[in-house]
Amino acid sequence: MGTAALLGGCTAPGAPKSAGHTPVASAPARLWPKRSPAPPPSPDPGGDAGPTPLPALPRVPSGDVRKLSALDVVRAQNAEDARHDAPAFDEKTENKIARCDADPGSCPVHAPEYHDLTGDGKEELIVGVEGEEHILAVWVYMLRDGVVNRILDTAGTPTAVEVANGDLIMREPTDSPGYEIRTVHSWDARYKIMVVRTTEFDRRTSPSAAPKPERTRSPQVERTRSPKPERTR
Repeated sequence: MGTAALLGGCTAPGAPKSAGHTPVASAPARLWPKRSPAPPPSPDPGGDAGPTPLPALPRVPSGDVRKLSALDVVRAQNAEDARHDAPAFDEKTENKIARCDADPGSCPVHAPEYHDLTGDGKEELIVGVEGEEHILAVWVYMLRDGVVNRILDTAGTPTAVEVANGDLIMREPTDSPGYEIRTVHSWDARYKIMVVRTTEFDRRTSPSAAPKPERTRSPQVERTRSPKPERTR
């Protein structure tokens, strides 16, 4: 009887059962191997090669970014951008920023956020400014020898902005129902700025869901998001 039971594939109650054969992994088959690959993209001439100081702001010898006024930082940044003929905002948004003291209810500058994004145990200042067409500018500043330096300059139309494990994450909508673009900005110790580490076409998460672990990819020193993937037909 015991032999018959074994031959019949029966197992004792509660005993572990086989999940079946594990598929054998195969190497990817390259299509059109003789095709010449596309050349690597040229470096972005407008990208920051390193942290950008704001010399117009007073030094902060204590090294505490909470001593800074976010509004003063935004105004100093706007003035610096104007000197380089590279304004970040349209005239309407700049006028709203100029009236923030008199009309705080219409001020497009969000309350400042503070998080350690460089891994040195010190907080950085995170500034968000609402522009036209729901565009949000996100700037991150750190103090280097008391001098205010911008280490991230990015913008988008996010549904959410998050900080997780020292990364700043922007989630943006797509034309595909149930999906979003997820861009992860990480600290680059070589360039001393935050760079785009990954840009992913992801399933949309609920606002209350905890951020999932990031998938590791090769770092990219860039400030612009990659184009969203197109659906194949």
